[in-house]
Amino acid sequence: MRLHPDTTDIFFDLDHTLWDFEKNSALTFEKAFSFHLPNIDTPQFLKHYNPINQYYWKLYRENKISQEELRYARLEKTFLKIEAPQDPALIKVISEIYIENLSTFTHLFEHTHELLRDLKTKYRLHIITNGFESVQHRKISNSGLKVYFDQVFTAEKIGQKKPHPLIFETALEQTQTQARKAVMIGDNVEADIQGALALGMQAIHFNSHHEPEHELCPIVYSLAEIKKMF
Repeated sequence: MRLHPDTTDIFFDLDHTLWDFEKNSALTFEKAFSFHLPNIDTPQFLKHYNPINQYYWKLYRENKISQEELRYARLEKTFLKIEAPQDPALIKVISEIYIENLSTFTHLFEHTHELLRDLKTKYRLHIITNGFESVQHRKISNSGLKVYFDQVFTAEKIGQKKPHPLIFETALEQTQTQARKAVMIGDNVEADIQGALALGMQAIHFNSHHEPEHELCPIVYSLAEIKKMF
């Protein structure tokens, strides 16, 4: 990849890009179930939960469901799949425990600190995330990532989610950065890559889900590969 010679700013997604969502989410559910549903097979639960969660996040990203509906429906549908108790009060309790504890787990993808330390010496770094405002800031702080980033832009605060142009436009405006001088690095083709390219930004796809390849932008499978591009 040939970066624009005047590149000044790099924007990262957080979940599935730097912060290992699957690993941290699994540990959080294990903790939640230990209190209320100790007989649940967590790996079996996650086998169904992960795709269901991705489906409802897509609906949330498209403004088809609310934050509250996302949090409830993904658990309700998964419990139905594994024939767990369909108790609305219990589902809400598990959901609350999950949100409260998710940011306490701090596993990052391999090479995260190494990459960010190196890039920080050359560029201004920022985060653009569709995650919930308070939860994302706790993840960043607890994981030791806060020191690397100048600004953090959350969809909840800005009022639109990636790939909506507003969240990218706001980030560029508030960082006083031109789109052609900015790079977006993320795991989601629709939200991160297509959203950024539509604004004229450069992009790198960290394909942490091993999705089908494309020609929209460079694809990497390890953060170590990104370091070699800069």
